[in-house]
Amino acid sequence: MDFLGDIAIVFERAGHSIYLVGGSVRDRILGRAAPDLDLATSALPEEISRLLRQSGGKAIVEIGSAFGTVCARFGDGQVDVTTFRSEWYPDPHSRHPQVQFGTSLRQDLERRDFTINAIAQDISSGHLIDPFDGVGDIARRRVRAVGRAEDRFCEDPLRMMRAIRLAAQLDMEIDAPTRSAIAASAGRLQFISAERIRAELEKILLSEDPAGSLADVIDLGLCRFVIPELLELAETDNDERSRQKDVLSHTLRVVNGVRAHLPLRLAALLHDIGKPATRRVRGGKVHFFRHELVGARMARRILGRLRFDRATTEEVSSLVALHMRSNLYSRDWTDGAVRRYLREVGGHRELLLELSRADITSYRHRKIRDGLARVAELEARCERLGADGVVARMRSPLDGNDLMELLDRPPGPWIKPLKEHLLGLVLDGQLDPDDRERAAAIAVELAAPEGDPPVAPAPVGGEKSG
Repeated sequence: MDFLGDIAIVFERAGHSIYLVGGSVRDRILGRAAPDLDLATSALPEEISRLLRQSGGKAIVEIGSAFGTVCARFGDGQVDVTTFRSEWYPDPHSRHPQVQFGTSLRQDLERRDFTINAIAQDISSGHLIDPFDGVGDIARRRVRAVGRAEDRFCEDPLRMMRAIRLAAQLDMEIDAPTRSAIAASAGRLQFISAERIRAELEKILLSEDPAGSLADVIDLGLCRFVIPELLELAETDNDERSRQKDVLSHTLRVVNGVRAHLPLRLAALLHDIGKPATRRVRGGKVHFFRHELVGARMARRILGRLRFDRATTEEVSSLVALHMRSNLYSRDWTDGAVRRYLREVGGHRELLLELSRADITSYRHRKIRDGLARVAELEARCERLGADGVVARMRSPLDGNDLMELLDRPPGPWIKPLKEHLLGLVLDGQLDPDDRERAAAIAVELAAPEGDPPVAPAPVGGEKSG
């Protein structure tokens, strides 16, 4: 960080003050790494660009000239330098503040969200400027709004999500007045774009205790503007005999049970999202038939609404659709059944197995132990049978063209079940993938006369139905 001294010298020689501010100071106090730095200065944007270039900055860009911000690269890190400013919102429903550049550091700090982010540090002397006792709040592990919390949340309602996220990331608590203000102002989150909400949700999900933060999002009334479908999980129980086993509590345990990998944690959050729509009670027992398929469709809609990218949406919805497959495993699965599982889950296997382990939640230790043992056995069999991707490469000895020529029939729906039957025999080890002669004999024997229903593929030996 030697370049900070160079920046300070250049700006001061030009007659401008410059300070390290915001999260950069907070993270320094906490001993957290901060590769990107925020600085505040009395210089105007056009001066900032020139002075950063004199300080040795590269790739200098005005990323928000209307807001007085210029960024530059120094080594591997980015430095954002912003002119001292004040801002206000003439329309309480607008996210477009009026900005006025100023010369006062205190005025600049007053506009910030939380006291822990309203600290400045003189680069030359190291002296801290802390008008709102942010250092004290860091010591008390407390997230507290600058000034009147309701005003800060009116200025930018996303700050309510940010308070929850910061508390999770920094292992802090939100102080009582700030927490009450979030509950009172929650409705204002509806004015925030889906993209900005998604960004905060991602950070919450990747924190060390996402379940605690998600519980705050729900309890403080923000969830109805983030993923309102989660609220129904709290009203849906997994067991007709016990209202304590609600789906939301289970879901939050699953989220905390997987590693900090965004698609995996999103899949954990949404894996049972289809249960409220599919809940049925039969014979005194609760069932959620095909909830994973309903949930996959819901996950796709939810992630699309939050503007997640297509790759993430596809991966998460696939994980939700497949999440029951691993938990259906039993020791009577044949090797062919395991090979079918491998082909079905494809490249999702590792994440699915981790999701399956986390999905085994119970108050009975024996049930957890037995469930984990089943998943471990499935994983071992997958590693043995799927080594070097051999299962993914397995094919029917005859393709569609071969079958049409063999049976002298035109293209049609009869081809697929025949190919699947032959592939099933290959997966079960009953037919060599290169044995075209025997495959042809089997196809001739099983081929239905033209106009009859096509032959059904062989069932999966030992596999339980969902």
